[in-house]
Amino acid sequence: MAQIRNMEIKPIAHFRSPFKSKFGVPKQAGLVAELEGEIVFEPEYRNADALRGIEGFDYLWLIWEFSANRHAAKSPVVRPPVLGGNEKVGVFATRSPFRPNNIGLSSVRLSHVEWESSRGPVIHVKGADLMDGTPIYDIKPYVVYADCHPEARSGFVDERKWNKLQVEISDTVKTFLLSQGMTEEKIGILKEVLAQDPRPHYQKDPHKVYGMPYEGMDIHFTVCNQILTVVK
Repeated sequence: MAQIRNMEIKPIAHFRSPFKSKFGVPKQAGLVAELEGEIVFEPEYRNADALRGIEGFDYLWLIWEFSANRHAAKSPVVRPPVLGGNEKVGVFATRSPFRPNNIGLSSVRLSHVEWESSRGPVIHVKGADLMDGTPIYDIKPYVVYADCHPEARSGFVDERKWNKLQVEISDTVKTFLLSQGMTEEKIGILKEVLAQDPRPHYQKDPHKVYGMPYEGMDIHFTVCNQILTVVK
């Protein structure tokens, strides 16, 4: 009889992003293409040799942990947001964070490597769907001939179109955001984040004011008739 051995893994790095909580984090990698983040290695992995050749790749795979989950997943079925939160499908047919092992997989765009810093080599990426402080367990290069399958089916995802929200930011609110140190570029990225509809799928109250921690600020907004209005 084969011996069963449990594998122990530990983080090689942690992710730095504008999101201090999971509220507002894009539901999939790549949905907000210009959203910036950093991969900061643990001290024992701050070795430039480990990254030798990585700048030859445009995209990377990140293997990480859904560290914000506070309870163990027990159900074999989940309710994907793309199905409106009403239909159940098998957990292994989804990318739900509530799974037997809290492991996430994301493809991100490599922006550049900051070779000289007090934190060791830092990988700057774009388009990630990770909250700040997320543990990263491994990094692998995205290889087009092996990883790209443009003819592939995507199950129930192919049947449902994800509709973006229209985002409105008044001149008054924009002036306030600029006064708090947010640049025009970052306001544009914020609009893309909000267009993905960060609300839980079960909350559709047009009078509710939602709050989202982002870039060290609390962004407040309402949603009515597919229009999201930033109120602060």
